[in-house]
Amino acid sequence: MNKLFALVGAATFGLSGCVVYSSDYDEPDVVVVHDAPPPVVNYSPVVLSAGAGVYWDDYYYDDIWYFEAEVDDADSPYDVVQVWADVYDEYAGGVYVESFELYPTDDPYVWYSDWLGSTTYLDPFYSGYTVDIVAYDTYDDFDFVTLWAETYAY
Repeated sequence: MNKLFALVGAATFGLSGCVVYSSDYDEPDVVVVHDAPPPVVNYSPVVLSAGAGVYWDDYYYDDIWYFEAEVDDADSPYDVVQVWADVYDEYAGGVYVESFELYPTDDPYVWYSDWLGSTTYLDPFYSGYTVDIVAYDTYDDFDFVTLWAETYAY
């Protein structure tokens, strides 16, 4: 009888689910197979377009760095939970400079943020910055695009 259990166990091992063996003296041996829940299907977000640059603001009398992205996800645009702009100095060999969080707007596809230049490490007259715009979804899948920041030297 133990060989039968081993044979049935080996035959059902390849099936998905949980195998429960039940043995009782009054009843014949029973094998119950429970189906496992279906796997979660998640699609990665997609960065459709992006922009980064700097402009002068007369009201604040400061430079304003802006970062924008249009993102989508096959699960839903609401599956995108974070978008970041990571700035690198390409003329220094791709050294990381600073990250900026983008925030959702009234349009679920559009994320945006702007920052006072005096609060950043960025030089508005430097043309060597690249920006990775990275979108993350609920399951930490991501997509990114890399672009050159538009500066006064651009």
